[in-house]
Amino acid sequence: MTTLPPSESFAIFGERMASELVEHSTDPACLEREGFWAVTQTFEGDFDAYRFAKIADLSTASQLPDETFVGVPVKSWQSSVDAETYMDGVRQVRDDIARGWVYQTNLCRVLSTPLGESINAFGLWSLMREHNPAPYLSVISLDASDVLDADVRIVSVSPELFLRRTGDQLLTSPIKGTADKESDLLEKDSAENVMIVDLMRNDLSAVCTEGSVKVVDLLRVEQHPSLVHLVSDVIGEVRPGLSWSTIFNALMPPGSVSGAPKSSSLEVINRLEQAPRGLYCGFVGWVDTRSDAPAGTTAELAVAIRTFWQEHATAGPQLRFGTGAGITWGSDPLREWNETELKARHLLNVAAMSLP
Repeated sequence: MTTLPPSESFAIFGERMASELVEHSTDPACLEREGFWAVTQTFEGDFDAYRFAKIADLSTASQLPDETFVGVPVKSWQSSVDAETYMDGVRQVRDDIARGWVYQTNLCRVLSTPLGESINAFGLWSLMREHNPAPYLSVISLDASDVLDADVRIVSVSPELFLRRTGDQLLTSPIKGTADKESDLLEKDSAENVMIVDLMRNDLSAVCTEGSVKVVDLLRVEQHPSLVHLVSDVIGEVRPGLSWSTIFNALMPPGSVSGAPKSSSLEVINRLEQAPRGLYCGFVGWVDTRSDAPAGTTAELAVAIRTFWQEHATAGPQLRFGTGAGITWGSDPLREWNETELKARHLLNVAAMSLP
């Protein structure tokens, strides 16, 4: 098997590999045109779509990128807030709940570490694939070119489906409730999940036909490397003729990583979090609008949690990673801090490994 040239841009979603980047757009209206698009949107609403000319099965690809990877030391990561500041934020969210402003709010922090040069995203993806297989494992690696002003590097190990479109059906599968093992899940976790399911039902109702929005699975336990989650499924039939832009405007940011009510939770997030989330808690995935595409699912977007991405700062490129927890009246500040540590620990340890 040969290696792609260093300048080759590509994206991998599951077992599907896209190459030969031909277009970049920041307008969701581009998805009304034909093509296979890798798409991302930040928590703050910045949208990017990348159209590829070539789509292949990863298992039969004749060329793969170089996977050489130099590990990122765990101790090199810096958090946007320390433990005490985060726990004080949890107490302030509980105060907001006590006065009736919110019922639940996701409180997050962003970790960052400097890079000497753009990271080898395929190498990091290879490590994650081996040591932390995830339902929505993906990588987007794009080099600066006539199409792009700067390198793009994203490796997502997301376990959470934000939106899947199959024909006219939309499916969202919010995660709320996290623990080391199933026996450690609390009543608070179930209540939190049900609140967000109601929020997602409301969001889907804005773009789906009346009476079509249904909860088809509630509070199932999913096992993932190093932790467990509570997950629910909500479906609906999208109204005819709605654009992707309309759908994104109705559903973003994802309810599971904002809170309920969403508008009040966004105010709390803007007040308490000390760094923009960026790609973290946005989405990453693909949309396939080709007329000759195989029948079936035409879009699959994951919530961009458990996600590494590269950003460009004055001092050079930085690698970033976000982690957070949902805060309710029953939250204990130290337990919530520990949950953010639990979600990050295993993946940061994997990213510290190297591939020759």
